[in-house]
Amino acid sequence: EISGSQLSPDGRWISFIKPYRGARNVHVKKFGEAFEQARPITADQRPVPAYFWSQDSRLILYVQDKGGDENFHIYAVDPSAAAEDETGVPPARDLTPLDGIRAFIYSVPKKSPGSIIVGINDRDPAYHDVYRVDLDSGERELLIRNDQKVGGYVYDLEGEVRMALRQLADGGTELLRVDDDQLLPVYTCSRLESCFPVQFHPDGKKVYVDTNKGDADLSRLVLLDPATGEEELVESDPEGEVDFGGALFSAADDQLIGTFYVGDRVRIYPRDEQLAKDLEVLRKQLPEGEPRLQSSTRDMRYHLVSVTRDVDPGSLYLYDRNTGKAELLYRSRPSLPSEHLATMKAIRYPARDGLEIPAYLTLPRGVEPRGLPTIIHPHGGPWARDTWGYDSYAQFLANRGYAVLQPNFRGSTGYGKKFLNAGNREWGSGAMQHDITDGVRYLVAEGIADPQRVGIFGGSYGGYATLAGVTFTPDLFRAAVPYVAPSNLITLIESFPAYWGPFIKIWHQRVGDPSDPEDRADLIARSPLFLAEKIETPLLVVHGLNDPRVKKSESDQIVVALRESGLPIEYLVAPDEGHGFRSPENRMALAVALERFLAKHLGGRAQQEVPAPIAERLAAITVDVDGVELADQTLASYAETAPLPAVRADRVAAGTARYDVHVITPGGRFQGTLERVLEKGERNGAKVWVLKSTSKLPTGEGRDTYWLDPATLLPLARSAKQGQASIEMNFSPESVRGAMSMGGRELPIDVKLPAPVLGDSGAFEVYLAALPLEPGYETTLRVFELTSQKVRRLGLSVSEETIEIGSQSHDVYEVKLVPLDGQPGGGSYWISTGSPRVVLRSESPLPAAMGGGSMVVEATETEFAAATQ
Repeated sequence: EISGSQLSPDGRWISFIKPYRGARNVHVKKFGEAFEQARPITADQRPVPAYFWSQDSRLILYVQDKGGDENFHIYAVDPSAAAEDETGVPPARDLTPLDGIRAFIYSVPKKSPGSIIVGINDRDPAYHDVYRVDLDSGERELLIRNDQKVGGYVYDLEGEVRMALRQLADGGTELLRVDDDQLLPVYTCSRLESCFPVQFHPDGKKVYVDTNKGDADLSRLVLLDPATGEEELVESDPEGEVDFGGALFSAADDQLIGTFYVGDRVRIYPRDEQLAKDLEVLRKQLPEGEPRLQSSTRDMRYHLVSVTRDVDPGSLYLYDRNTGKAELLYRSRPSLPSEHLATMKAIRYPARDGLEIPAYLTLPRGVEPRGLPTIIHPHGGPWARDTWGYDSYAQFLANRGYAVLQPNFRGSTGYGKKFLNAGNREWGSGAMQHDITDGVRYLVAEGIADPQRVGIFGGSYGGYATLAGVTFTPDLFRAAVPYVAPSNLITLIESFPAYWGPFIKIWHQRVGDPSDPEDRADLIARSPLFLAEKIETPLLVVHGLNDPRVKKSESDQIVVALRESGLPIEYLVAPDEGHGFRSPENRMALAVALERFLAKHLGGRAQQEVPAPIAERLAAITVDVDGVELADQTLASYAETAPLPAVRADRVAAGTARYDVHVITPGGRFQGTLERVLEKGERNGAKVWVLKSTSKLPTGEGRDTYWLDPATLLPLARSAKQGQASIEMNFSPESVRGAMSMGGRELPIDVKLPAPVLGDSGAFEVYLAALPLEPGYETTLRVFELTSQKVRRLGLSVSEETIEIGSQSHDVYEVKLVPLDGQPGGGSYWISTGSPRVVLRSESPLPAAMGGGSMVVEATETEFAAATQ
């Protein structure tokens, strides 16, 4: 009901977020007023994700995007202004009214409370220029034109730009000192380390930096002098357990007054006598849980202190430092029956290599923890971690009877750089996923989990881990819910928003670079989409239409791939959401779908009666999987490893076809002849089809022989000779290898394949003729193109017509091929409708290397035996 409370710096107001007109909006009340007297000051249709007070306590500034696209703008509203009749709230002004941008807030300086410093990427989508924005007029003053690929700027307490962050080519990070128009490196950490500024020291000379540079495994807080590069240790975890968690600074003078660390629970360490006293007083008055100083007045007299714990999503207290009293203001979810909530326990379990994996386990109340249906709930990020406290989904699932495990698998943050870096290149089929699998096995060995009733549900990276779980360990899970989940690591990385560009190298280093051939092959091998035939588990797929991080196409393509296998799939797409659902109606609809799906496949509880508005919303966001279509870019990715369509053996017969060849180029028109002979034969003791082609063209005579698998018609080998050139090639599902000889030189052919390919030329035509062609038939193909030594992905569509060749009419299928990579190529083939089917005409563009033009081939004579039935 209420959350996100803040005190205005002058202490005259308390603000908070509460529903208004169906969405969570900002409200304000005077300090001494009751919460019932508060009034709304925003009326957005989408929940307001974040807001803050201006330094002079005059304005509230908040951010908002459209439909979850994460193109956040910054808005200002005066809480003392009169409300408009239409909205019931004061007018809000967009301080960054530019289409297609994402604004970042760099500084809210105390010395100039009438302005803020922001980054705007209107000039270059990948990099943010720096502006000073006047809060009253909205006027923008350009301070820094970002021509040096800076990922972010750091301002001192006076609002002056002092430092910049930039990613190095190898994925490392450098901190730079800003000297007039120059950027001078002062601190560098490698791609396996991290370093980032926290806040400038009040002396204006040094900056606090969170870093794990060097021999230390755990990150620590240091003071860095940008002028000299010298650093001094401030603090690291006194228990030597986890990374530096965060710093607490005084709102009065910006002095460091405390630090905290997140182990199994949060540990706070005062560095100020007054804070130590405050914590002692508060712990005597507040309930057990995790206390947090949420907001303070400028004079540090009043503080809003939140307390959360596993069975309490949050209670807020007003603490008066002068009186030492803490007054309960509200509980964030007053109607939630905490007495029915389940406790969360920190556990450890061994991975298969002996590494200890930290995790949290939530067990349903009132049920013996033996043989329970179980949900594995991996976190997103993946460079994040789960923590102890209230977790909505853990509580919801435990209430429905499930044990819930939240593993902090390697690659999670907070446990040191060794643990973090142990997840590099370990997605999907590596150690990161093994840690999740080993968590299941641990719960089964302990007798907690029923091995026949284990499901997995996660969002973002957790959604990827969900798909990877059912792909690489298909026998482990009986139900899976991938939520805003990547299915193809190549399209995931290639479709990131442009403003992620300054730090994209971290993805290339930790996951893979699609532009690197070896990395690309590895990414394919770890992408569930390309191994969809292994998935046997029913799926509930969930996505937001406007997701900018993980495009909806990631879910579309896995749905399409699995739809063809007949696997039970349910699909939810919210048209007004992005990377995860924010609106209450969508979250409730998802909850209904989730419990029903899990109950169907794992046997947990499910609420039978659902309020009509929620049922209507669920129906509105439920997608008919039979109607899902792939966009061109998504189709190209899908075609990279999609199963090649099966052929029909009864369409293939031994025989001979003769053709006239017409080559039309800008330099003239040439003619020639072509003969293809298809016959049965043997190769290495096995039966094969042998296709022999003989051509006579103005450029010379050529001979080309393919050996084809009799069941699939995929190429096994090829031997060709054209003039002084000759080719010998061998095909396998994993590679094309051989050599091309020309003019005394031998050029090797060694191409690794993510999936089997078709041969080009005559072998391609034999395969096409054997497809189950009919009007409206569509599919995707992969062809190894000899001239470029690349695999071309093609989209195929079929129509039916009658053509004239010579004086005869033929009923044919016209097969159109369109390259999915956007490059020239493709063409059309006209194939007889009878049996056996024969290519009667083809028309295809010539490559640019030959000067362009086209080649038309028409049959003059065909002699085939009856097709094999």
